[in-house]
Amino acid sequence: MSDAASLILLPDAFYDGDVEYPVADRAVVIRDGFIRDVTSASHAPPGRVLRMPVAAPGFIDLQINGGDGVMFNDVPTHDTLKRMANAAHRGGTAHILPTFITAPGTSYLAAMRAVRAALVEAEPGILGLHLEGPFLSPARPGIHPPAAVRDLTTVDIDALCEGVGGPLLLTLAPEKAPPGAIARLTRAGLTVFAGHSDANYAAMMRAADEGLSGGTHLFNAMSQVTGRAPGVAGALLDDPRLFAGLIADDIHVHPANLRLALRAMTDARLCLVTDAMATLDAPDATFVVNGKTISQRDGRLADAEGRLAGAHLAMDEAVRNMCRLGGARPAQALRMAATTPAEVLSLGQELGRIAPGHRASVTLLDQDLHATGVVVDGQVI
Repeated sequence: MSDAASLILLPDAFYDGDVEYPVADRAVVIRDGFIRDVTSASHAPPGRVLRMPVAAPGFIDLQINGGDGVMFNDVPTHDTLKRMANAAHRGGTAHILPTFITAPGTSYLAAMRAVRAALVEAEPGILGLHLEGPFLSPARPGIHPPAAVRDLTTVDIDALCEGVGGPLLLTLAPEKAPPGAIARLTRAGLTVFAGHSDANYAAMMRAADEGLSGGTHLFNAMSQVTGRAPGVAGALLDDPRLFAGLIADDIHVHPANLRLALRAMTDARLCLVTDAMATLDAPDATFVVNGKTISQRDGRLADAEGRLAGAHLAMDEAVRNMCRLGGARPAQALRMAATTPAEVLSLGQELGRIAPGHRASVTLLDQDLHATGVVVDGQVI
């Protein structure tokens, strides 16, 4: 393909996933779905030029349950995935791990089939799958249906090890996993996180030794830090091997805990996640989880009893909140939305940075970090 077919991004402020402060006078040269060069604006080759205030590595959302009025659990199909990805794109997210939560029996197999099909058809923005349950702790179900929470079996492990053709993130309660199960799953290529767990610190360390690599929605639905019992939260804060997702919506986590997490774990171990539901890009939508109708009011998603049920949050808002409430510099918050999630999934050599040879996935923002568009594998959306 000739240089004339290149897409040239000319941002006023450029973040590549490594710099601490924005850089000016940069041109990002994209061709055939990859970043071919990052050079000075004056040395950019001919091509289609796109200007924007800010360019950053394409956001990756590891935990998104729905969008555009639909929920993945309700209708685990290609069309649902497409609608979710499009809703996420409007908040600056380039790639998603659609999240399927606890459901009866082996319902998760339908989610695996849907994602496999979407990956075969190269649906823009569908990166892989996140299964959040059903292998959780009955003591920490949150909004998940308690009757469907169950133990992990060898049949489940065999099915999970078949994969989906892309990253597969599994959230489980490590204290409920049989010895050696996490090791087998991680050897098969899965990323395993602790979540909806009442594990103690010792159980978390055993799981980390087997290959556990992080925790789902830090501080939420997990054993907390006390004087002599660090719990899941304390293990995630303490152990440098572990990553964690964080819902920065000013509802799930107090700003003081956002700041604490950033100081303890740094942006190198923290990922921003949305935990978004059907209301993403459809704020008036309602949906049902565990037989309870969930609606959005003043940014809060809850059932009639006030129990939280995911978040009404887009990724660009999470980035702004992490700066405003969590004390992060823009470069740190942008890494938490893109670079660190790529590292969690062992994709740091192809996503999460704007560098030659990487996939051309870029989030476009205005000067106040509101998303204005995304480039997904070279496709402008």
